[in-house]
Amino acid sequence: MSKDGWRGRVGLLDVEQDIADGAVVVCVRGEVDSGTVQSLTAALDGAFTAAVDAPSRVLIVDLGGVTYFGSAGLNAVVGCFERGVADGVEVRVVADNAEVLRPIEVTKLDSVLRPFKSIVDALAPRDAR
Repeated sequence: MSKDGWRGRVGLLDVEQDIADGAVVVCVRGEVDSGTVQSLTAALDGAFTAAVDAPSRVLIVDLGGVTYFGSAGLNAVVGCFERGVADGVEVRVVADNAEVLRPIEVTKLDSVLRPFKSIVDALAPRDAR
């Protein structure tokens, strides 16, 4: 984690914030449900504020380490994504695990969130994707 990084742990959820190639990256591990979503929301709010000030105006939300992704977590990520659309911050979701992809696909949000398979993919310039 860089000196600009942030780390928070509450119960079954671990969230870290860092900077990679000018983008703000939030890595989430553990269970995201109604009992932990406030921690995720607080982390996303802080990261969003940092992304507004970042030159790239990109926020990457890495959900690859999430072992349970309830509707509360999905709502938090969608809310962050919508805020990004409104405020000119590109929010990119990273997930390659069924625990996260399945709820996104079932709700038809995969066409909106368009999850990336890795942070490297999410960091790639727009024309390289």
